[in-house]
Amino acid sequence: MATPDFIVRQRAKLGHELLWLSGTTAVVLRQGEDGLETLLIRRSDNGLWCPVAGIIDPGEHPFQAALREVREEAGVVAEVERLAWVTITDVIEYENGDRTQYIDHIFRCQWLGGEPRPDHEETTEARFFPVDALPPMAEKYADRVRVVLEDRPETRLGPYAG
Repeated sequence: MATPDFIVRQRAKLGHELLWLSGTTAVVLRQGEDGLETLLIRRSDNGLWCPVAGIIDPGEHPFQAALREVREEAGVVAEVERLAWVTITDVIEYENGDRTQYIDHIFRCQWLGGEPRPDHEETTEARFFPVDALPPMAEKYADRVRVVLEDRPETRLGPYAG
């Protein structure tokens, strides 16, 4: 995954120390011929399916970052319906020893247009799946989709408890 320049500059000063970052996840939904579908991408770094996610740039609003990531990684235009969940990820340690943890803003988004296509940098595939026939994915990503599909009127705060 491409590392934003502001993180590269921080890493030059902090080394592998834990960085607290802001992240965003966009669970994009559309009504397909056979029912509700959600957009998923296959990550180029590990081959796993997941909703579109990314790092929020300094000064960028979380919802704008979510929509930017959807355009960049999957070639789709969407709009945010609402903030569905705010949570904290586990600490992530990368192969080079860098450590990060994110406050993640998970948005329920509606597809407006465009057919999914991978960017071939961060994604190798992008497509809509029926919500009742999702491919295997890490539990943390499946939880994000589940929370959005619950369609609660209030924003969920804190860890996922089913």
